[in-house]
Amino acid sequence: MPGIPSFEFGIETIALASLMVLLSGILAMLISRKTKFPYTPLLVLLGVLVGPVLTLILPQTARMLFYYVRAFGLFLVLFAAGFSLRLAVLKEHKLVITLLDTIGLLGTAILAGWFFSWAFGVPFPVGFLFGAVVSGTDPATLIPLFQEHKVPEDVETVIITEAIFNGPLAIILTMVALFLIIPEIPGYAPVEPVLEGAGLYVAAIVYFLYQIFVSAIIGAVIAYIAYQAIVRLGLYRSPYTQILGLAMAFGGYVVGEFVGASGFLVVTIIGLILGNHRDFFKRKSSKVDDAVERNMEFNDVLSTFSVIFIFVLLGASLDLTDLQWGTIATSLMVALFVIFVARPLASLVVLPFTGFKRFLFISLEGPKGAVAASMAILPVVLGRAYNSPEMIAWGELILSAGLMTVLLSMLLESAWVSLLRERLLD
Repeated sequence: MPGIPSFEFGIETIALASLMVLLSGILAMLISRKTKFPYTPLLVLLGVLVGPVLTLILPQTARMLFYYVRAFGLFLVLFAAGFSLRLAVLKEHKLVITLLDTIGLLGTAILAGWFFSWAFGVPFPVGFLFGAVVSGTDPATLIPLFQEHKVPEDVETVIITEAIFNGPLAIILTMVALFLIIPEIPGYAPVEPVLEGAGLYVAAIVYFLYQIFVSAIIGAVIAYIAYQAIVRLGLYRSPYTQILGLAMAFGGYVVGEFVGASGFLVVTIIGLILGNHRDFFKRKSSKVDDAVERNMEFNDVLSTFSVIFIFVLLGASLDLTDLQWGTIATSLMVALFVIFVARPLASLVVLPFTGFKRFLFISLEGPKGAVAASMAILPVVLGRAYNSPEMIAWGELILSAGLMTVLLSMLLESAWVSLLRERLLD
């Protein structure tokens, strides 16, 4: 990852912050169980409560911890999500999902970036960085929400599969946007000889494609090694299979980042291939079936832990003393634009293949979540790592608008899903 800063804080500080995070997670889940409301927005609000309001976690401590938690948490979330993808479903809806995860993703980033740059009066590359941060959607919010409200399977499959794939793609797009603002950031060294003499935007496109294809190859190779290890070494019993799964996830992330690719996309591909091993390797294996089932249960628990830490620490990282009413109002306006304009316009590309009512439902059910939350703080961290007051100032705006977009999209799109299902899908 780019610009790794050095932080110093005591074990007691980490332990206290972790305690507050876990207690907040339990409380959010209890409230969610009673109210049937998704717990992810509650985690952010409780993070604000234990952070800047009660100062049980200081904002600077939350940001220090968040820098490391966001990377570990995100690749565990995406690793677990990869296992839940079904290859048969991907083939059936591949055109709509591909359009949403390419044109839809990029269109959302460009439209949101344009409006952000106009609203805050910043250069377009900064706006595009914000757009890239909020371009993805969140499967962790959508899965329980759609199960609760019994959304038709075909629509549910398209939206959730889109969300699983556009998470790592949004991260890659965010790194490309950072590359446009800070060309000297580490991470693109493997393709640097190819980029010599190329224009900045051509270099960004090459960098984007490199990350996708190299990540896919690495993920496929590691998944094959894991499959052979399970079959030949008998690593399908607990706890061997869970240890092997985590080793593959950590190893895939490290290798991907080492070669300048996307560790997040690597772990998603590993999960996808292992979860669909019968389709990829053309043979039945009860051993691998057992290993995959145990890994899915184990990964779901780790994914829940990761989501709790990401969202609570994000809320706790806010410094309310720096917030101004003008910034909050503009952030609200930007968030509304992303939800009601950028996402629907960018999703228009699927209208000929879904019909108007299904298009409306898809375009209005794209809440932002763990990816956007974890990437929103990165510009601030990099600004401090590179000693750039201008980048810090831009990063604070991105963090404010990004958090507002995450919260508002979760609240609104959770609240109206029942009404949209009745009016558009029944």
